[in-house]
Amino acid sequence: MSEAAVCNRQGSGIEHLKHSCVVWIAELLPTVLGLAVGAILTALLGLIFGINPSELFSVIKKAAFGSVFALEDTLSRAGPLMLTGLAVVIPGRAGLIVLGGEASLVLGGLSVAVLSLGLTGVPPALAIFLLLVLASLMGAVLMGFVGGLRHLRGVNEVISSLLLVYISIALYNFLIEGILRDPSSKNFPATRPIPEQFQIGNIPGFDANWGLLAGFGACFVAQFLLSRTTYGFASRIVGGNPRAAQTLGLSVGFHIVFSCLICGALAGLAGGIEVLAVHGQASGALYHASYGFTGVLVAFLARHHAVGVIPAAILIGGLGAAGGLVQRSFDLPGSFMLVVQGLVFVSILAAETLRDPIRAKIWRAKP
Repeated sequence: MSEAAVCNRQGSGIEHLKHSCVVWIAELLPTVLGLAVGAILTALLGLIFGINPSELFSVIKKAAFGSVFALEDTLSRAGPLMLTGLAVVIPGRAGLIVLGGEASLVLGGLSVAVLSLGLTGVPPALAIFLLLVLASLMGAVLMGFVGGLRHLRGVNEVISSLLLVYISIALYNFLIEGILRDPSSKNFPATRPIPEQFQIGNIPGFDANWGLLAGFGACFVAQFLLSRTTYGFASRIVGGNPRAAQTLGLSVGFHIVFSCLICGALAGLAGGIEVLAVHGQASGALYHASYGFTGVLVAFLARHHAVGVIPAAILIGGLGAAGGLVQRSFDLPGSFMLVVQGLVFVSILAAETLRDPIRAKIWRAKP
């Protein structure tokens, strides 16, 4: 090969590398812009309440990441958010917007709380495994129903999954306030406490339960599934163009239903872990945390990338952990940080509208 050809080849490689870097920056730019706008709106909201923005952000940082205790609290909240975030990411790759993770979470947690009482003679490790499998199956059945309605009857999955949330929470409250209520629970309705030997402890040397590692593991497994397997490749084709997928011989119905099954299983697993590791019984606290709905924000913040769910969940978990200290420090309403999360969510959604124009410019500039 001549010297000129080698130089041309090296120059072409450098140009492609530069272009790849520009593409990555362009892909991240809308998310970064959305976060920046969310921070500005949060500062303005603080000014409305007479709070210095720098002091507000300092308190949020301190409460979320300023100490080992704060970091443990943040990561404890991030664990279930990783699972519920993935519950949005995986069907999203198949072109679905499933918002019903909260339904699978609450009924998965309820099934664990109830059936744990009948496993008193089973070895703890086996019982915990069976209970978590049961929670996953309960969640999978619910969201599988959503996928079936979409495939067989064309019912919009956004509407059906949201309706299932309201139905599931109503059923949950009806049961824990009725036939499943612990007679000794006087102040608030809840089921009987699960046997102590079935409770999941914390990670040794760290005040966060094993659900955190489950969240990390699920993110990496999901990343491999979506990016390194034929299922993930086929799922992206189905999500991008269902007609083209059918032309290629792919089963669109299978990918729709299977994605919803995985979605429900992850959310149900999150509910089961929360009951076994945090609450110790099924009560209103399980759905008051709104992990299912917050997982939607996590998924969009991660741009529907499985590994991206990890930092997104930690960020949102940190905002949740900061709520108490922000409220006490500035005498604010308890819902202040929920409003902040909402501002971040809306900002990111608005910034997403810039993604296609940026991609078009990058494509036109492709070497």
